[in-house]
Amino acid sequence: MTPEQLAMAKEIMVQGPLLLVIVVLAILFIIYATAKLKIHPFLALLFAAYGVGFLSKMPIQYIGNVISQGFGNIMTNIGLVIILGTIIGTIMERSGAALKMAEVVLGIVGIERSPLAMGIIGYITSVPVFCDSGYVILTPLNKALSKRAEMPMATMAIALSTGLYATHTLIPPTPGPIAAAGNIGADLGLVILVGLIVSIPAALVGLWWAYRVGKDIKSTIDESGASYDELRKQFKQLPSAAKSFAPIVIPIILIALSSVAKFTEYSGSLSNLIIFLGTPVNALMIGVLLSFTLLPKFDEETLMNWIGDGLKDAAIILLITGAGGSLGAVLSNTPIADYIKTFADGGIFSGPIVLLLPFIISALLKTAQGSSTVALVTTSSLIAPLLSQMGLTSPMDLALTVMAVGAGAMTVSHVNDSYFWVVTQFSGLEVTDAYKAQTMATLLQGIVTIIFSIILFIIFH
Repeated sequence: MTPEQLAMAKEIMVQGPLLLVIVVLAILFIIYATAKLKIHPFLALLFAAYGVGFLSKMPIQYIGNVISQGFGNIMTNIGLVIILGTIIGTIMERSGAALKMAEVVLGIVGIERSPLAMGIIGYITSVPVFCDSGYVILTPLNKALSKRAEMPMATMAIALSTGLYATHTLIPPTPGPIAAAGNIGADLGLVILVGLIVSIPAALVGLWWAYRVGKDIKSTIDESGASYDELRKQFKQLPSAAKSFAPIVIPIILIALSSVAKFTEYSGSLSNLIIFLGTPVNALMIGVLLSFTLLPKFDEETLMNWIGDGLKDAAIILLITGAGGSLGAVLSNTPIADYIKTFADGGIFSGPIVLLLPFIISALLKTAQGSSTVALVTTSSLIAPLLSQMGLTSPMDLALTVMAVGAGAMTVSHVNDSYFWVVTQFSGLEVTDAYKAQTMATLLQGIVTIIFSIILFIIFH
């Protein structure tokens, strides 16, 4: 749909509060379809996209194209990044690199501070790897360390899940923050740097909550599971620390350097090379190549089966993310942004609390439909046209806006969130206990993150 066609279409579409009601109905449908009817989220999101298109009276000749373009745009921006990140995560799991990373962190913080160690390793792992995958990868180690340190499994579970969650919603190259930065027009390198700062208090409050409530929550995990030593013996020889950290750390450094090169506007062959290497898909491809150094041998098992398993895991994530992009595109092509804009024009959100608008929208979407990625993508699409009216124009303003959207995308993880079930099932928690642990932890993380973002906004203004 061209800008001219979009402007003409919006004139005949549903306007005002009724459009907001349609969006709420779509969100409720997603919850009901996935939770009660057990429809796969991919189809539920697509059905919702069509529903919003028809109910908002979008011209029917545009609906299919908008949905396809929304799916395609997300795949263009983050499709390969998701695939490459999942491959890295699979190789790290199978090669023992995640275990080696944890051992390095344990050597620094000590066995008695195992929750801190798992929070740190989760914080690092979830930068390129989806938090769901990261939790699955690190669960065997988490269980073994729980036994070795005689620490309640619930404490370890919350520490790991919140460490993963902090970077999952705030730091590229995780797909959600990348998409949000792209939609808002924020500098990716600056988003990474600010995200590294803002995510620290988010991880710390999660760790505090783990110590606070973990001791009172019982896990049904079988106590006869593998000990730490048995887990360690599954690998004849662990890769070196340098090889284990390289597939994660090097891509982040390359992306940051690329951002610096763009910011300085230095021209020349060296600058072009840095920008090339720091392009997210290129940086993650380098991460994949570095992860090959972790392979115990180069044969069909590692090069075909391991990679194939990673691609299978990526497929579901790609489909759900793409369908979320379709819904976001439909929403973005309705007048809802114009309606929400009235809140900003009315002066309700101004000054330091201007960041509350993207936070609230993102939190409502996250809580309603469960996906942090969908909340990040949709909210950033909705808020992008309003940034100039809200006075959010400087590079730091835009980076902090991404942080505000990410803070909302944390708030909260509950039964309609796949990550909630990953944490619950892999940690042996009852649903009621998981609400007390996971849901409350993510609520605290979201609140602390938006407060810290507002403080930074005040400092830089």
